Amino acid sequence: MNQRALIAAAAASLLSTLLVATPAVAQEKEKCYGIAKAGQNDCANLSGSHSCAGQSKVSDDANEWKYVAKGTCAGMKGMTAMQAKDKTKMMMDTKS
Repeated sequence: MNQRALIAAAAASLLSTLLVATPAVAQEKEKCYGIAKAGQNDCANLSGSHSCAGQSKVSDDANEWKYVAKGTCAGMKGMTAMQAKDKTKMMMDTKS
């Protein structure tokens, strides 16, 4: 095999590997509150009681969130950050 054919084969191999390893379109994500199961939240919660993933203690807590595909949160019965803050505030008001 001559050098030109070897380089072309290597380039084709590299290109095909990159195409297979790279997703076609990066999917947009959004935070969805109130759907995370205990220990499966993605990061810090609204109340600031923790700052890391996997630290939620209760399933479906309005303070906890997970990343989901953009546009799918409402279908999962989840909330936006504003809705979650309002729900948390309302719950606190009824306890006092």
